[in-house]
Amino acid sequence: MKSIVTSLSAAGLIAAVLAGPALAQQAPLKIGVLTDFQSVYSDIGGAGNVEATKMAIEEFGGSMFGKPIELVTADALNKADVAATVTRKWYEAENVDMIIDMPTSATALAGMEMSKQFEKIMIVTDAASSDITGKSCSPYTLHWTYDTYANAHTVGSAIVKNGGDTWFFITADYLFGHSIERDTGDVVRAAGGKVLGSARHPLNTPDFSSFLLQAQASKAKIIGMANGGADTINTIKQASEFGIVAGGQNLAGIVMFISDIHSLGLKLAQGLIITEAYYWDLNDRTRAFGKRFFERMKRMPTMNQAATYSATLHYLNAVKAAGTKETKPVLAKMRATPVRDAFTDNGVVREDGRMVHSMFLFEVKKPEESKAPWDYYKVLAEVPGDQAFRPLKDGGCPLIK
Repeated sequence: MKSIVTSLSAAGLIAAVLAGPALAQQAPLKIGVLTDFQSVYSDIGGAGNVEATKMAIEEFGGSMFGKPIELVTADALNKADVAATVTRKWYEAENVDMIIDMPTSATALAGMEMSKQFEKIMIVTDAASSDITGKSCSPYTLHWTYDTYANAHTVGSAIVKNGGDTWFFITADYLFGHSIERDTGDVVRAAGGKVLGSARHPLNTPDFSSFLLQAQASKAKIIGMANGGADTINTIKQASEFGIVAGGQNLAGIVMFISDIHSLGLKLAQGLIITEAYYWDLNDRTRAFGKRFFERMKRMPTMNQAATYSATLHYLNAVKAAGTKETKPVLAKMRATPVRDAFTDNGVVREDGRMVHSMFLFEVKKPEESKAPWDYYKVLAEVPGDQAFRPLKDGGCPLIK
């Protein structure tokens, strides 16, 4: 009897394996947004990234292969171990097909390991370390919005060319901050400038006084803020209280967002030179998306939120074109299809996972130059993607032979 049961079980197992793709085809498509809902990066992603994902799903039509597209969300708490636990659960137990967002570089790298283990797609739209498509690249991960290399080269180069040739960094003490400091420092030194030092602070720091005093004492022309979100906002506010800009030093916002400018106000932010991949008032398509987002969120989208919409829509169109949810055919379609939407009109997905597109160099307007709410930027330059992002051959991605 035992041998009969075993053979029946084996037969059933073989049948299940053979039917696997068909069964998978019948399961609803499921997307997971793993974000920061309540901490330092909640303004640049958070609930806005969830809403952007919903907008893409709605625009696509809400269903795939005759079944409603499902959406799950969670807070990574900006902790790598939490990200690993959630992504494992989603991929392994909850049949999530694609995970998007990843609020920090540490959470992204932890999630990427689960993505590789389960051979499922991850799209990083918030985290910024250039290592994501460099030495840590994965065949299953795409990096959509920006990265520390592109921002460093766009902003850093412009500032050094205009005489800002000595730098001191105030750096978030984890991979993201280290990557900004490294990549921007490389740009400064390559242009003949000098890095005079750095001060590293914990994530989500309320008091920057000791770090700003070190920067002030360095007498560097430029204080590079190698941090993001609320940390950058607090650095700028407290630098104003210390009279740093009045004293002749300038701040460089290497990774900044329109939400940061909104929080600071134009009086404090005016004159900052920053780079973004998206601005709501660039053209008719950006304005149309910005207006739809504003109607739902009562604020204009950050570049990360516009990118999350873009990446979700591109993914859904690729699944439809591939006729399957299976990872490799979908990724092949995503790489083969140009990205043309409200986020960018010139995007392409490289084999290292980097989505390459134009970056923009902006100057923050003076209060008297702003004609309406959220009218914050003057366009200084559009930098083509092949100039903004690291060349494929230079990234150290093991996938590139």
